[in-house]
Amino acid sequence: MHVGVIGAGQHGATLAEWCAESGHDVAVTSRHPERLGDVVDHLFGHGTALPIAETVTFADVVLFAPTWETAYQAIELAGTTLDGKIIIDATNPTGAAAGDTSGFEQLVSMAPTAHWAKALNTLPTSVLDRRRGHDPLLAEFVCSDHRDARLAASALIRDMGFAPFYAGGAQTARLTEPGGPLQQNEVDVFHAQDALAEALTTLR
Repeated sequence: MHVGVIGAGQHGATLAEWCAESGHDVAVTSRHPERLGDVVDHLFGHGTALPIAETVTFADVVLFAPTWETAYQAIELAGTTLDGKIIIDATNPTGAAAGDTSGFEQLVSMAPTAHWAKALNTLPTSVLDRRRGHDPLLAEFVCSDHRDARLAASALIRDMGFAPFYAGGAQTARLTEPGGPLQQNEVDVFHAQDALAEALTTLR
């Protein structure tokens, strides 16, 4: 699979490394792709750095992991290359951005023709690294209205060493973002159903 990673901070760079380690070809990008040599060096010979629009064009699946403050700009720079593309949103809104509408739904509204999924945003990379590949597998909640995006997110999550767990459509993404009951909730796959059921009561 060709994976494009938008955002080369700690979270994006770590996800890119795990995708490359799993054998996927990876393109990483940021506002300054020419500065990403150190990130590319950790991609096991399976990676390159490209401008944002070229990264999206290269990718079968885009992992979207910029800072929240640069997320809108990243979408604008990607432009029409996002049309019909599978995008896995791993961001979290900050401050006042987390209002009545989830950050995920705000991003979807900016690129409505893309096939979005929300995943890989509930825990910091330090926790993910500690739990990665260890039984019982850590559950990673996936929210999406698109079957292809849900399947692609689940496949990458498995490849990284976690257990995908479908949480519902786009409206459930707020459960995984700051202030939601699934944010910072380190739950293994055997307890994911109970954690989700409890979280869903907050939407009623």
